[in-house]
Amino acid sequence: MGDAVKSFSSTSFANDHAETLDLALAAVGKHPQALFTDFQWFLYEAKDTVFFTAFSRTGFDKEGLTNLVADMVNLAPQLTHGFVGARPGHPFPKHLLDAITSIEIVDEFDGYPDKWISKSPDIFERHDLPLFRVSVVTRRDGPDAEGRASLIQVRSSHALLEGSDSALLTRSQSAGHGIMSDKSNKVSLGSRFKGKLRGWMMTWTYIILANILAPEEKPWGFKTLAIERHRLRLLANKLGVRQRSLYFALVTYALNGEGEDKHISKKVIGAAYTMIDGKRNDADDDFFRVRALQAKFKVSDDFVEFVRAIDDTVDKIEQKDITKFQVMMNAMFKTLRGLNGITKLLPGKRFWRFNGGIHVVLTLVPPHRTYGPMTHGMIEPIYCGAWHPAANICTFCPGREYVTLNFSMETRHIANVDKIMTLLEKVEAMDIAPTARKVVEEEAA
Repeated sequence: MGDAVKSFSSTSFANDHAETLDLALAAVGKHPQALFTDFQWFLYEAKDTVFFTAFSRTGFDKEGLTNLVADMVNLAPQLTHGFVGARPGHPFPKHLLDAITSIEIVDEFDGYPDKWISKSPDIFERHDLPLFRVSVVTRRDGPDAEGRASLIQVRSSHALLEGSDSALLTRSQSAGHGIMSDKSNKVSLGSRFKGKLRGWMMTWTYIILANILAPEEKPWGFKTLAIERHRLRLLANKLGVRQRSLYFALVTYALNGEGEDKHISKKVIGAAYTMIDGKRNDADDDFFRVRALQAKFKVSDDFVEFVRAIDDTVDKIEQKDITKFQVMMNAMFKTLRGLNGITKLLPGKRFWRFNGGIHVVLTLVPPHRTYGPMTHGMIEPIYCGAWHPAANICTFCPGREYVTLNFSMETRHIANVDKIMTLLEKVEAMDIAPTARKVVEEEAA
């Protein structure tokens, strides 16, 4: 790309300046993903997808649905790029809106939303269509006994949307990104050099190990749970831990199982989790707000001991400089993209199925609270999750009344999801000794 394009931010599509849009159009004319950051490129190449789904009191016809999608694209202009023929920042013509929207009539909502959630490979089948789809299931005889007339689902390449975007759109607010890094907050040259060196070394280590050790594609399943927020808040206070730590503990403990027969690990559960940190720097990705962190949770059959140990682990991690890991990961994404530009043989198909010892990814997205025309008539619980070929993922999506747990996992783990509610009831009934532990209230919770 020329110098003019290099200086253009891939996330400035909310800007209406004609010159900016012309630069964007010129860039994607040469390559559909030319404006993706390295992190976006990584998620696009892995075919990572995200979903949002919720019931609504409102029924939809095709015109109403396409109008809703047009409004969504206006609030999230990043949805207009990444495909052949894209015109970044411009509204979609009717033929594109028609191609990415669908309505189905059903007799009942039995089995939804779980049976509707998938890896969403269809998003990537046609290179000349936008990288997202919006579908509606409408009940044939109108609203059911719970007032549910329809179920709406948005599925997208993870390269275009993250949890904070979903939360903003749910509130009918702009999800345009601007530039997410803070150029005024400089990471030291030493830290940047160490991060890039570690990223370069990790890239080659992962490529070699992945092509030797990556498993074959495994059967995958999807499942959701909805839990009242007040139950989790009361229990977290009773235990003296962050609500987030309780979420993490309930999921990992239930999936791993009790006694000698452990389903994940007998000693330590390797976890990755995400958070949104307001202290941005110039080494951060220019598109994504989220940061990734790694943790190791020591296994214990004593749940109270287990959840408090997780809380201490999370606290220690976040007392440190949490930018180091993300700087290294960003360097890894950049190296991978550079290698792939030289030869499509790297990093190789097996690379995307290698998890590097991470047993589970735990993602807490910002609160999803319906407001405004985008979600008029929408009913809680709200479900929001993600799929990645190498990751067992649980996404926690808090609303006003419910927290939903959205699982995308190997099928062998899905059967254990039902144990979470049993575990929750068991811990609620425990006579737990008072603790002097400080309870940390989190904005996202």
